Amino acid sequence: MRGVLLSVCALLAAVTQAATVVDRDYAPPAPAPAPWADAEPRAEPLLRYGNISPYEVNGARYEVLGTSEGYRERGRASWYGMKFQGRPTSNGEIYDVYGATAAHRSLPIPSYVRVKNLQNQRAVILRVNDRGPFAADRIIDVSYQAAVALGFSEEGTAEVEVEALPQKGTEDRRSQPATAHRYLQIGAFSSWQTALDLARTLQRRWGQNWYVSPVDVDGKRLHRVRLGPFDGQTALEWMRGELLDQGFPEPLRLP
Repeated sequence: MRGVLLSVCALLAAVTQAATVVDRDYAPPAPAPAPWADAEPRAEPLLRYGNISPYEVNGARYEVLGTSEGYRERGRASWYGMKFQGRPTSNGEIYDVYGATAAHRSLPIPSYVRVKNLQNQRAVILRVNDRGPFAADRIIDVSYQAAVALGFSEEGTAEVEVEALPQKGTEDRRSQPATAHRYLQIGAFSSWQTALDLARTLQRRWGQNWYVSPVDVDGKRLHRVRLGPFDGQTALEWMRGELLDQGFPEPLRLP
């Protein structure tokens, strides 16, 4: 009987420990599969999904800035890791601990920022595609790999300067006809989980930014799976051909 009790206690301890590990954030078990690469600022539309303002989290109210132009701030940065791996970010993209991305409470999504560690002067360029952090003593959450590149993954936080960068190609995008296609839609599903599973599959296969975004059609809520924006029609048509070659249904071209 004593042996049984000991086994039960050990089992309970293991379950408790596992629950604790899942509850708190943690670093990935393997190093990054590729060398670090900064995000490349480019002109992107500000989608309604991810830019709802004001919004509320844990009883606190936040406003989204109308533009990132001129934004610069100093404060503490932190990183987020495997607890959020594979989950959708605030604009429906899939979080990747190795990506050049960040979360910010008030910058428009997407925005591009240069984050500089003020202790060692290392800097990276990240694409803001998520909301957070919601701790009062931090101004930005960066991906785990960004924290490695900045040199504070072990410490967990660092004093940084965050500066918004202009998105290249904005003038060219504004001069394009309004009918230019910049997105591909692979499907629209009533089930959010089905849409998310498809987006994850597509992202694993092609490593692109696949979005899951809600839309109301004839009073029914659907969840669209889209890729984009593309820099030009050539890139869009190449991706369309790839999808068709792999047996996917004809994707919709969207402006």
